[in-house]
Amino acid sequence: METAKKDPNAIRYAPISTPIGQLYVAYRGRAVCCVALASGARDFERACARGLGVRPKRDARLPEGVARQVIDHLTGKRSVSVALDLFCLTPFQRRVLKKALEIPAGEVRSYQWLAKEIGAERAVRAVGTALARNPIPFLIPCHRVVRTNGRIGQYSAGGPSMKAKLLAFEGVDLEGLAHLATRRIRFVGSSVSRVFCLPTCHSARRIPELRAVYFATERDAMRRGYRPCQTCRPV
Repeated sequence: METAKKDPNAIRYAPISTPIGQLYVAYRGRAVCCVALASGARDFERACARGLGVRPKRDARLPEGVARQVIDHLTGKRSVSVALDLFCLTPFQRRVLKKALEIPAGEVRSYQWLAKEIGAERAVRAVGTALARNPIPFLIPCHRVVRTNGRIGQYSAGGPSMKAKLLAFEGVDLEGLAHLATRRIRFVGSSVSRVFCLPTCHSARRIPELRAVYFATERDAMRRGYRPCQTCRPV
């Protein structure tokens, strides 16, 4: 008796154990289209039905290649290499999420930064909506997007506590960020290079405290002769 072949266009899913807990991962072909820390398989199926418009079929395990890519990404072993399928989103929402993919692990950017980067500076609220609709959290790092004032804000994939957990896992100094936010500081400059950065930029983290200069606004920094970092592009 011949074994029935799987439809390559069907959306399927399986659980996988990861450093952040058991994830459910839905995929089509070799591309991931939905991820969640669901409380059970049925909850995940319902979430997919709401978000993707399709109820996925369960597999015993993920295809080896997909599973390896997911684990490698979450453990930081390589740059983003997971194939992603964002068919359920609008072109604008895809632009937002693809830009979020560029935020390095261990760093954060603001909603305003993201809006400016995609050429939609006045669409900060729409950017927030796009991130809230992210069907592939953890892999598309919307947890790395925070409020302009430095507060970490909400997170659709588990709330602020999960967002804080993920950022801490990646090495973000949450206490330091909160301290700067309390002082209304948004940028850190080097008195030697005369360059200012976002606080979590890898360049900012190398500035000795004796050489660090703090700014509340971009205008303040530029008035004092500092220029923006070309890596983090502070706004």
